Amino acid sequence: MHTDIETIVQAIGQGSIPSQASEAQTFAIVRFPEEKRLVVTGGLHPGRELEGERTEAGGTPVFVGPLSHGNALALMRHFPFTAPVPHRGRPFTLGLGDRLGIASGGHLRAIQGRGVFPVLAQQSIRELNLTGRTYEEVLAAAAFAVFEEGYKDGYGADGDHLKTPDEIRYALRCGYTMITLDCSEQIDNTAASLGDAEAKARYDGLPADLREHYEDKYLGRQVPVDGGPVIDPERLVRIVLIYQAAISYTIGIFHSLIATTGRPIDFEMSIDETLTSTDPAAHYIVARELLDAGVVVTSLAPRFCGEFQKGIDYIGDPVLFEKEFALHARIADHLGYKISVHSGSDKFTVFPAVGRLTQGRVHVKTAGTSWLEALRVIAQREPALYRELHAFSLAHVEEAKRYYHIGTSSETIPALNSTPDDRLSGYMDREDARQALHISYGLILEAKTPAGEDRFRGRIYACLYKHADAYAEGLIRHIGRHLDTLGQ
Repeated sequence: MHTDIETIVQAIGQGSIPSQASEAQTFAIVRFPEEKRLVVTGGLHPGRELEGERTEAGGTPVFVGPLSHGNALALMRHFPFTAPVPHRGRPFTLGLGDRLGIASGGHLRAIQGRGVFPVLAQQSIRELNLTGRTYEEVLAAAAFAVFEEGYKDGYGADGDHLKTPDEIRYALRCGYTMITLDCSEQIDNTAASLGDAEAKARYDGLPADLREHYEDKYLGRQVPVDGGPVIDPERLVRIVLIYQAAISYTIGIFHSLIATTGRPIDFEMSIDETLTSTDPAAHYIVARELLDAGVVVTSLAPRFCGEFQKGIDYIGDPVLFEKEFALHARIADHLGYKISVHSGSDKFTVFPAVGRLTQGRVHVKTAGTSWLEALRVIAQREPALYRELHAFSLAHVEEAKRYYHIGTSSETIPALNSTPDDRLSGYMDREDARQALHISYGLILEAKTPAGEDRFRGRIYACLYKHADAYAEGLIRHIGRHLDTLGQ
């Protein structure tokens, strides 16, 4: 770590601190005792575009500033490779959500040499609210990591699971290159459980021209892929009832917000937030309607059979999953976009099928698994802090369930007081503990003391800053396992 500015300037000049030159200035990210900072040496004083303080070292102008959004924007102007770009046309793309804003360096090292396009700045509004962060901060963290790692092969920024026009406008204003539209509020989940007669009655109540549109276009036809199902009347009724509002909403969002941005945007429709798995015929009809309405679809996220719960392996029948996933992959390939696999962390049982059946043309989203790797480091390096986080998580797990569904019970987790320090990291290898700790991240980060100060946040960041190499090594190993089993 560095403290003396003259020593820092000398180290930058000698190349022992990696840097990049732009015009007459040299930019570097330097580890100070408590945080990383942006250091700019030489040339004209850049204070009009950078936030921070000006000083001198041996007659050389030096600028030292925070890793802020404003400084990230300046960095993007000087070094365009630090700005996010769309990934349409790239075969294998990986969403790498970073809830703490410090994982992207390890993520970039994990994908090195694997032909993977990373979507580093991937966050939902729910995650922003739970972590107390902003889209500006998320994007800045990714940009600085790209600069620090010297990574120049492109990365994406995903406004994930956005539901409203205002949420989408916010992400677009911040420069995000991917929008994932969550249609869960437009999907009629009640239609799946209706009896046949009741479903037909509700369907008959829809406008005649809408019913005629779907019947003329799809009724009695086979989904045009190998093994594609025939769309019979009962099937069509259910599909229209469940998805027609979501289709209309998506078309409107695309043409009013996405197509008018004046720049390429990766647009994904998410229909995975349903009570039942997505019928391949429904997948086909939804996508066909979007494409015929001029929507440019980069990826689409169905709900697959079985359960894709947070932070643990696939729950369900892998043979049935492979059979149904093959149909979804064929439909996506036939229509020209990628399948998107949500809650893709740790689904090692089905990853080989996902990679093989898509031939590596797929988008997989991960997020919470990197938070769990952070907790693993804390358990190994600062067990007393981990014990506090663990106990707090279990005490608040029912509150956390308001935001995430988990299937395991915290009652089966071995007692903390009977677990020695050197075995604490083993909790990260148990599904019950992983899920409880996974869903509690927001409550942990936002917890306050009676005096109103952060209870855990500062200590979490301090620990991971001190043990940054261990965290990066854990991410390289864990994300690497994901890529290995996906065939990358």
